[in-house]
Amino acid sequence: MSQLLIATNNPGKLVEFERLLAGCGWELVTPAQLNLALPDDEPGETYEANAKIKALNGARASGLVTLADDSGLEIDALDGGPGARSARFLGEDAGYEERFARILGEMAELPSEKRWARFRCVIALAEPGLPAGRQGSEEVRLCEGEVRGLIAFEPRGEQGFGYDPIFYLPQQARTMAELPSYMKDVISHRGRAAARARPLLKELLYERRSRADTAGQPL
Repeated sequence: MSQLLIATNNPGKLVEFERLLAGCGWELVTPAQLNLALPDDEPGETYEANAKIKALNGARASGLVTLADDSGLEIDALDGGPGARSARFLGEDAGYEERFARILGEMAELPSEKRWARFRCVIALAEPGLPAGRQGSEEVRLCEGEVRGLIAFEPRGEQGFGYDPIFYLPQQARTMAELPSYMKDVISHRGRAAARARPLLKELLYERRSRADTAGQPL
């Protein structure tokens, strides 16, 4: 079975991708399994740029088809912040409780109708052997997912990770962190992006098998 590198060191993301990509025809492997020390920095200004950079870095370091994502929380009342810098909001060393406190403090006086936000996720798929320094969309396949909700008045729930405890879903009357995993996988931004990535992964697997058959080489 062909291997797909999931280019993240985030244990929460790894667990989710194992569920979201189950049965997709690829064997998922992690940087730790390959003894790869991939950089955690995200120098891009957009989700797309960061996802591309991480996917290309992983593909070049491993020689494997690589999937990477970048995601963030965009809050209308905070002009779309923290956005693409969600993972570094208040600094690399800040904890999520500190981040929650800052966001909820700034929004303390806002009623529910002014607490709209969305989670966004962009997934990038890169093949090994791409020329260094080139990151065009024709070489890296992208797909995106998002979900709208409200910023809760206080953190709730023990499931998930990141900003899940303060992201309230009105239709479910629960925060993302209160959802069981099977429900979150359908609703979440990462779940929706992964659902769009699955046909791309099948297409990529077919292309690679066709090339291998033509060349008379094992995949």
